[in-house]
Amino acid sequence: MGPEELAARFGGVLSQSAGNAFARPTVDVPPEAWADAVLAARDGGMDYFDWLSAVDELDDRFRIVVHLWSTEAKAGLLIRTVVSGPAPVAPSVVGIYPGAGWHERETHEMFGVDFAGHPDLSPLLLPPEFEGHPLRKEFVLASRVAKPWPGAKEPGEGPETVARRQPMRPPGVPAPGEWGP
Repeated sequence: MGPEELAARFGGVLSQSAGNAFARPTVDVPPEAWADAVLAARDGGMDYFDWLSAVDELDDRFRIVVHLWSTEAKAGLLIRTVVSGPAPVAPSVVGIYPGAGWHERETHEMFGVDFAGHPDLSPLLLPPEFEGHPLRKEFVLASRVAKPWPGAKEPGEGPETVARRQPMRPPGVPAPGEWGP
């Protein structure tokens, strides 16, 4: 099944960069059609699971992306969906591609996206006592609170010059006294 048929069958949108021979066809599907679209792609010739991850879009919240490959046609396909809410959930595709298990665990741990039907979403990379999801955009970078951001110096500015810039906090770092114990 080609990307056009996949998009039409699951109410998705097909996008492809015109003029870019290396761009992958991308099909955006609604969350309720996610697993069915991945299954249809597998049954349509996408026999190799490459990777799965998420992107924190802030406005739309989390875009889940899977990259599949056809070893016969030597062609790739991206399938994406958007999940949102305080506890985002997407259907697991482990039953379709068993290799997705590790990727779903990592995405769950780093972004906080649950995968309904996944057999084991236990922590994979972070220590058990770690709190939060470090790849979310609102996650506070504790190391930037503890150590000021060095920033880039202006041309001609060096240790011998007297003029100093006003210290600035990088995006995502709260003001002193607004974070921590």
